Amino acid sequence: MEEEVIERAKRHFAQMVEDQLDRIQRLRETSDAWMDYTKQRPIVIGFVGGDGIGPCIIDATERVLKFLLADKLAMGEVIFKKIEGLTIERRAKLMQSVPEDVLEAIKRCHVVLKGPTTTPWEGDQYPDLESANVTLRRELDLFANVRPVKVPEEGIDWIFFRENTEGAYVLGSRGIHITDELAIDFTVTTSIGAERIIRMAFEYAKRNGIDRVTVVTKANIIKATDGKFLRTAERIARSYPEIVWDHWFVDIFAAKLLDPKRRSEFRVVVLPNLYGDIITDEAAAIQGGVGTAGSANIGTRYAIFEPIHGSALRMVEEGRAIYANPTSAMRAAVMLLRHTGFLEEAQRLDNALDVCEKEGMITGHPDGATCAEFTDLVLETLGR
Repeated sequence: MEEEVIERAKRHFAQMVEDQLDRIQRLRETSDAWMDYTKQRPIVIGFVGGDGIGPCIIDATERVLKFLLADKLAMGEVIFKKIEGLTIERRAKLMQSVPEDVLEAIKRCHVVLKGPTTTPWEGDQYPDLESANVTLRRELDLFANVRPVKVPEEGIDWIFFRENTEGAYVLGSRGIHITDELAIDFTVTTSIGAERIIRMAFEYAKRNGIDRVTVVTKANIIKATDGKFLRTAERIARSYPEIVWDHWFVDIFAAKLLDPKRRSEFRVVVLPNLYGDIITDEAAAIQGGVGTAGSANIGTRYAIFEPIHGSALRMVEEGRAIYANPTSAMRAAVMLLRHTGFLEEAQRLDNALDVCEKEGMITGHPDGATCAEFTDLVLETLGR
């Protein structure tokens, strides 16, 4: 019996290794040519509501973008497309993390603004589906998750480059229960995957006159995969002699983000998938909460922009969805506008949000503004 269990586990692992080797080959064959959406006209922007509070905050953000891009829409330079069908109920019914029709509709857009999606967990009411985000990142090869965090009064101006298609997440649904007493999960790092996210971080620093890049791993413990990430960073850093780079273990780095004397020293941070998810949520909390932070998922061909927080199903169940904070989706829209070359509109929205976050109290409860009221305030501020 024990031999059968071991053989089954070996076959499972062998298949994963084959899949990852095939993936490396596909990456090598993929063109390095980036689509420059600052020059693409007309440009198709998709809107995907997602789950929970997602439709509320994405609809609110669409209102703002319609206002900002009204002349471009009228001239046909910009086309908006609504994409339905990415709810957890439909995904569970179809037993697909991302329904095929939704994936094809997203591929027909140049960029997408997406709401949060629910990922089932063991013991909840939904089947054990892979994360829709993980699926989209893998299918569209959105290898870079970019998350800016700013608190000017505290000297904080961070931008995080989180590897998006490897690490624990890419194999998170492929763990194996060896026996009732033993479960094993997996993580993966490839040379090509680590190199492109690390180089992207160094290139960003170079273009923006930033002289420091921080690499975060747990290479002292996770020696193979995190070790490869760190060794890749050491090699790439030699090509950027004008940039000082340093390395922190993720646990102490998390602590240093809470240290007012040290945290303002960090600027550009690059890190593997799981650590990036955790650290950027901590950073967003320092900024004012995950409801204030947007993110970009960028590949050579596609880009999806979204809030960093979850779908908040509890808010919907408790009848509080109308009080959802749309700031995170609107911050993501700022990144979308910059990515597509609408720099003036991006700056206007960024400035308006700075003003409105101070004026419009959003709490998620009836003692604060509703999503619609906050959106009205943003539109009023933009129109001043």
